[in-house]
Amino acid sequence: MSAAQYDLIVIGSGPAGQKAAVQAAKRGSSVALIERGKELGGSCVHRGTIPSKTLRENALRVKNMRMNAAIANFELAEDLELVTLISRLEEVLDAHDQYMRRQLERNKVTVIHGRAQFISATEVEITQVRGDKQLLQGKHFVIATGSYPRNPDNIEIDHENLFDSDSILSMMYLPKSLTVLGGGVIASEYASIFQALGVKVTMIDKYPSPLGFLDEDLTQKFVSAFEHMGGTWLGSKQVTRAYWNNFDKTVTECDDGTVIESEKLLCAAGRLANVDHLCIENAGLQLNERGLISVNDHLQTTVPTIYAAGDVIGPPSLASASMEQGRRASCNAMGIAVGEMQSLIPSGIYSIPELSSVGLSETQARKAFGDVLVGVSNFEEIARGQISGIQDGMLKIVCDSDGMRVLGVMIVGEGATELIHIGQMALISEANVDIFVESIFNFPTLAEAYRVAALDIIGQRATQRSSY
Repeated sequence: MSAAQYDLIVIGSGPAGQKAAVQAAKRGSSVALIERGKELGGSCVHRGTIPSKTLRENALRVKNMRMNAAIANFELAEDLELVTLISRLEEVLDAHDQYMRRQLERNKVTVIHGRAQFISATEVEITQVRGDKQLLQGKHFVIATGSYPRNPDNIEIDHENLFDSDSILSMMYLPKSLTVLGGGVIASEYASIFQALGVKVTMIDKYPSPLGFLDEDLTQKFVSAFEHMGGTWLGSKQVTRAYWNNFDKTVTECDDGTVIESEKLLCAAGRLANVDHLCIENAGLQLNERGLISVNDHLQTTVPTIYAAGDVIGPPSLASASMEQGRRASCNAMGIAVGEMQSLIPSGIYSIPELSSVGLSETQARKAFGDVLVGVSNFEEIARGQISGIQDGMLKIVCDSDGMRVLGVMIVGEGATELIHIGQMALISEANVDIFVESIFNFPTLAEAYRVAALDIIGQRATQRSSY
């Protein structure tokens, strides 16, 4: 079987793979993009980011209509089909797929649908739907196959009653109750979204608080909002088993004797590198102790001609970061000079309410620098917060001990994932905190929270120095 030859072969068409392929093609390289599924975009587009955010938008509308009961007495219909709440999803996905195909075609990227398997460090075999095989040779490779849910042995995932994060949106109907196992990003997003829709949600995790990488005051705002909507948070609980009772409920058992029953269950216990059937060992690669592919600062694996990007290499596991990693992996493989990758990547958690951060948290800053000054603004003190009913939010700025250099910004509240970019630009430009006071913000906007938090720090600075 003769092999087609390419300068770069990209495996996976998610955010990282797509950007890697287009970047190399724009520089005149011959590129093949291999996608196992029939559609482009990977889990991000078809099972993760876009579907879940679409559901979130409708959950917010439902929540707001209930809040405005004086204007309209609103109730969701019994036995509501879940697909009804993910309106226009097929339109969005089809449009996205067509956009990507046109972009790849425009840049002369060869798209091949099939399952890839390494034969050696320079060859992959593609098995297509009907069993036809094709051999490709590449000077360089980018592995961008994403991740899949980690399903613990003691949780009997059946994708009908007990779901993982890839299958949760395949539920036929909106359940009356839902148990969510986990306290990370995916668990927090889905738990708050379904609770906003009126589902009785119970979150269970082994840690005392969800989203443990954020400061406690932010996570407490999230828990408070979640419980205010009617949800239940059970921290410091070790789940021993979760299963379907073969009749009408899922059952979750904890080591302290706690038993939680619900109509459906979501297990969000993290994700693993999606390299099954890729036979990376034939290329001289192996997964590290965390089940991921290890790379250096150039996104290069232990095999010099093979690079990896996106979820397959682990955190931050953000679509935005994956896109940039894919672009850089491609540049490095093709010998195109790129600067140092920007470390100030904002994290966005699309729960209800949203959470977002960039730079150092207060906890990290205190550990690194000792004394720091922290300025806080609560959305309830901001005119736009009152007008829009966004009163469960907070913006926090962390500065050095002199109250000048901005070290980090954290936000909880609706609009957090948009607002964070103001703080990101301040950090990138190494501006001091005074920029938020010297700048004029539209009134009324939530962006004013930056001014209020900055004034808080400047006030502390004035107390320390007896002057501004």
